[in-house]
Amino acid sequence: MVDQVGEALANQRSQPVQKQRASFTEVGATGLAVSGGQIHQDFLRQLQGLQGLARYREMVDNHPVIGGFIHAIEMLIRSVEWTVEPSDPNDEQAIGEAEFVMGALNDMSHSWADTVASMLTMLPYGFSFHEIVYKRRQGPKKDGQSSGFVDGRIGWRKLPIRAQETITEWKFDDAGGLEGAWQTDPSSGRRVFIPIDKALLFRTTTKMNNPQGRSILRNAYVPWYYQRRILEIEAIGIERDLAGLPVAYVPPELLSDNATTQQQAALNEIKNIVRNIRRDEQEGLVFPLAYDPDTKQPAYDLKLLSTGGRRQFDTNAIVARYDARIAMSVLADFILLGHERVGTQALSVSKIKLFNDSIDAWLGGIADVFNTHAIPRLLRLNGVPKDRFPRLNYEPPRNVDLAETADYVSKLTAAGAILPDDGMGDYLRGIAGIPAEEAEAV
Repeated sequence: MVDQVGEALANQRSQPVQKQRASFTEVGATGLAVSGGQIHQDFLRQLQGLQGLARYREMVDNHPVIGGFIHAIEMLIRSVEWTVEPSDPNDEQAIGEAEFVMGALNDMSHSWADTVASMLTMLPYGFSFHEIVYKRRQGPKKDGQSSGFVDGRIGWRKLPIRAQETITEWKFDDAGGLEGAWQTDPSSGRRVFIPIDKALLFRTTTKMNNPQGRSILRNAYVPWYYQRRILEIEAIGIERDLAGLPVAYVPPELLSDNATTQQQAALNEIKNIVRNIRRDEQEGLVFPLAYDPDTKQPAYDLKLLSTGGRRQFDTNAIVARYDARIAMSVLADFILLGHERVGTQALSVSKIKLFNDSIDAWLGGIADVFNTHAIPRLLRLNGVPKDRFPRLNYEPPRNVDLAETADYVSKLTAAGAILPDDGMGDYLRGIAGIPAEEAEAV
């Protein structure tokens, strides 16, 4: 009996320890659908894998609205001012490390603006994968590792993108963490593994730890799909309206089941002629002149039937509706305000603000990857302690309604809430792009 009581007490004492150990163990999974290193998360098969990347590329390259707002995003982000803030603004060594990182960003073989532009390919594709290439800063050299510094420290040589279409497989550990990616070079066919410790992964979202993120064009796919087909039908309809509907009359024996090989060949050739009739600079047709011996009517004839006039549907309105839905999916429908001749100035400012907020979030994602991975790795290679790691920051794009701001400041000044000499001048000139006043010489 005593032994049983002692065993029960021992088991009771061990339970908290077992619970504590269990809390450090990962039991569940993110739910990401992965098979053989391939992601199968999207329920549309045409948007999975390399096929999906090809669709998104077609959308960007061929659609004017999509290409327009992608270009607008890139141009806005290119104009953003980036800074590196020291961990302690009062520590000279911390300030020096911030200057070192800022110098490293601008000492790569590709400019910082071009590097950020390549990172932005995560928007249409969902992710952007970049390999980290270091160099020893030893001044001008001819081996591709030239540097504007001669301090001997390790800097970034470049952060080249690894094209999304070349990432053929992802590698995960047992807990679902990303270990790296396999890349296949389309030119040589060479397959290499790039570990995640030697790369930077930029994603539009980290949902379910999906390394491929989610394209910002995903919600635009359905309207793009239907609009493309409507445009194809419209183009064919316009061509048929202008050229007419071709109709060929042939002898009945050519349509008979007992037609000879020569008659079948003649019928197929006439079908090709009907299908390929186009109104262009090479238009013309050679057709046999033969008469039926009994009816004395032409045995062969070709006519173009005219159309019945306007169609029931206004394709302009349908195409415009899909344009609006595509732009709305990324909060960029303000680019259609002038084309539609609707909307107010206040509405456009409000829409642009939402668009800028989205850009701010994407910029924050880029900065987070650098502050979490790129900068700590670089400074650890240079033996810098963690408490002196600086942070990459940026000035988000702003869209200021100058008329509204001027009215607001005027009312505050009239009410006595602010005074004209409160130092507002430089701020107001700054948001309007007006140079600051030069200080008078004493």
